[in-house]
Amino acid sequence: MQYSRSTELNPINPIPINMDNIEGDRSISGLSVQGEWTQNCDTVLTPEALKFIQKLEDRFGNRRIELLHKRLSKQLEIDEGRLPEFLPETKDIRLGDWRVAQAPADLQDRRVEITGPVERKMIINALNSGVKVFMADFEDSSSPTWDNIIDGQVNLKDAVRRNITFSNPTNEKFYQLNETVATLMVRPRGWHLTEKNVEYNGQQISASLFDFGLYFFHNANELIKRNTGPYFYLPKLESHLEARLWNDVFVYAQKELAIPNGSIKATVLIETILAAFEMDEILYELRDHSAGLNCGRWDYIFSFIKKFKNFADFILPDRSAVTMDRHFLKSYVDLLIQTCHRRGAHAMGGMAAQIPIKGDDSANDEAMEKVRMDKEREMKAGHDGTWIAHPGLAPIALEAFSGMKGANQINDRLRLDVNINANDLLKVPTGEISDLSVRHNICVGIQYIEAWLRGNGCVPLYHLMEDAATAEICRSQLWQWVHLKAETKSGYRITIDLIEKWIDEALENIKNEIGIDRFKQGQFTLASSMFAEMIQTESFDEFLTLKAYPKL
Repeated sequence: MQYSRSTELNPINPIPINMDNIEGDRSISGLSVQGEWTQNCDTVLTPEALKFIQKLEDRFGNRRIELLHKRLSKQLEIDEGRLPEFLPETKDIRLGDWRVAQAPADLQDRRVEITGPVERKMIINALNSGVKVFMADFEDSSSPTWDNIIDGQVNLKDAVRRNITFSNPTNEKFYQLNETVATLMVRPRGWHLTEKNVEYNGQQISASLFDFGLYFFHNANELIKRNTGPYFYLPKLESHLEARLWNDVFVYAQKELAIPNGSIKATVLIETILAAFEMDEILYELRDHSAGLNCGRWDYIFSFIKKFKNFADFILPDRSAVTMDRHFLKSYVDLLIQTCHRRGAHAMGGMAAQIPIKGDDSANDEAMEKVRMDKEREMKAGHDGTWIAHPGLAPIALEAFSGMKGANQINDRLRLDVNINANDLLKVPTGEISDLSVRHNICVGIQYIEAWLRGNGCVPLYHLMEDAATAEICRSQLWQWVHLKAETKSGYRITIDLIEKWIDEALENIKNEIGIDRFKQGQFTLASSMFAEMIQTESFDEFLTLKAYPKL
């Protein structure tokens, strides 16, 4: 069989691509690129790289699908009343005396990490920001348009080789890397996502394998030459079996490129309630490749809502009231730190959603004080580092973590005082639902989806940086409140009729905030329609990005 890029007409690129114009090996069986072939595709979608992607999909694609089916089965068990618990079959791993491989030198000190999309200027600014690590994100803070994904791979390839530059066409400002930059990590998309622009045997391939495979193929050897390595963040895992799949991918990929096993290091985001019950097991599966765990707090809250969405006694109050001092979140943090440090791994803190506020010194001071308190809380709890989304927060976060005795707290804060059980992780926070919170969730949800449809996955709204995770909290809370007939503290029954009425009012408010011209140029009608549909549907949509992806 020949390597064929589809020649059928499609809405993305109505002109068939002739493979005869592409030099190199054309024996990539069954792989087909559907997306428009741009100049940047020539840079990263080389025949050799696509052959590597094909091997990954061929070897691991079916296992990914099987694991996604297991997710559905697990959800059915929860819907029937079987709440999560620590797995009896892996008790020996939890009780065992083992540790993960030691972190490489440039991942020993991770006290502040900045995250952001794989946009060219963002990469330069983040690497120059003075923090220890930059996580380049193909997932929650990126909208996966074909151009964003391909351009992001090119940008990272240039960044690895230290020749990335950017000239702003508006003000002619020139950006380039400083001599000293942050260590680079990359977050591929989650196991649940596909890349619709690349098919294997007629089916969309795994977005995880595509993102990981392209970055690893083009950069692993170059990174090792530069005394660093291919470092990753792994999102939205729900079980140690999903971690095992990643580990098997790593072992295979390193062998294919003749790279020493263990060169890859990966931090797993514990951002699902099910993964919180399998932290030890996840570290164990990745022990040769582990770079610890991270408290992905916003996705974790979303997962908590989603998994228990059908239970009235699991209704969460206003998003603003679900803070890290709530018992279920504090328990999750304490357990993560204890688990990681017992195994010799980094325990990373979560994202500060605040961003600097221009033109209002009082509001800015209040926001920065919240960041300072949050980061000091994390350091005192025993975290080895934290996340920020804006370079302006770097000095505050660095100062908060200056209290550590060394590069990390792995051996200093073992947290032997922690004794967390299932009830601790499942304790539902109490509180009220305000009219303002319902309206705020609507405003944020609509504006985030609208921005995402335009190719922007990281959006500053009302002095917070919103990404897919925070938008998911807004959407899932509204769904749960509607379907479980919750009421606001002022006495409103939260119905779909009320939501649709307040959506109309939100659209008018948004129009007034951004101006009628910008409103007309946007996709607010489509975004609000999709948002309402996702709240109204009887069957909960697993991820809003899955629902919106076909519209890109």
